[in-house]
Amino acid sequence: MKRTKPHRLSVSTENTTTQTQTGQVISAHGRHYFVELKDSGQVVKCFPRGKRGGICVGDWVDISTQGERAAIERLHERSNLLYRSDEMRTKQFAANIDRLLIVLAAEPMFSEDLVGRALVAAGTAGIEPIILLNKADLDSVAVARQRLQPLADLGVPIFEISALDPAQVQSQLLDLLEDKTSLLLGQSGMGKSTILNALVPDAHAHTQEHSAALGAGKHTTTSTRLYHIPNSSGKIIDSPGFQAFGLAHLAAEDIVRGFSEFHDAIQHCKFYNCTHRHEPGCGVVTALENGQIHPDRYALYQRLLTELESQPKY
Repeated sequence: MKRTKPHRLSVSTENTTTQTQTGQVISAHGRHYFVELKDSGQVVKCFPRGKRGGICVGDWVDISTQGERAAIERLHERSNLLYRSDEMRTKQFAANIDRLLIVLAAEPMFSEDLVGRALVAAGTAGIEPIILLNKADLDSVAVARQRLQPLADLGVPIFEISALDPAQVQSQLLDLLEDKTSLLLGQSGMGKSTILNALVPDAHAHTQEHSAALGAGKHTTTSTRLYHIPNSSGKIIDSPGFQAFGLAHLAAEDIVRGFSEFHDAIQHCKFYNCTHRHEPGCGVVTALENGQIHPDRYALYQRLLTELESQPKY
């Protein structure tokens, strides 16, 4: 990502001085944001200027400070953007990500549908996906490996870890996270928080500190938050346990791009506007019939297209 150089502007008035500095959003709480200044590392509580919205963790912004007040003035261009969703809406929640760490576990059973959707989101945003298979010390890990084999066949890296052993987690992952901004994502119960604590031991303390700054108390619902990994140049973004991944913003061609195993087969499609479902001479359907595309992956592709077509048209 091309980074904009810090821009500073001082404007003297009769009693106050306004300064503009560049920083990165490390947590978002409604209309409140915490921004870490690029030069000093100071964390500043900010509000967006006017009705400005659409800011999320990982964004680079310019803020102006005047006394104890700070406002977000400008949002820098992003390299990518990820979304999450529920039954009612899709919303952005993290930007400028290098790697998506999808946390799964041998137990409880993980959702292959959600994993597939996360991989599509990563593929369309140009983010490298990595699966962390937690609780690898359990006998049931053999079943998890079998369920993940189609993704391993696609070349998706899978790291088997035991989050209750912090030293092991650090030895396996720290080199992987160096110089990268990684998003930690997983369903509740998979051990995501334990992995975060192994990599950033004081993560919980940081969360409580920011909750106190908002006057919300230490029992505030966990929100998306960026942390620096100690003794590393890497950053890691933690997000609440997810039950649905945001793909409603994607067009049909974006969804296709999220399935890497389709890319070569598409070159053999007879029609340029092939939807890869029912057209004669479709390279993707031929690859499916020849066993080159896994049926579960193709079924996910069909579900995503059906969901896209059923969205209300305004």
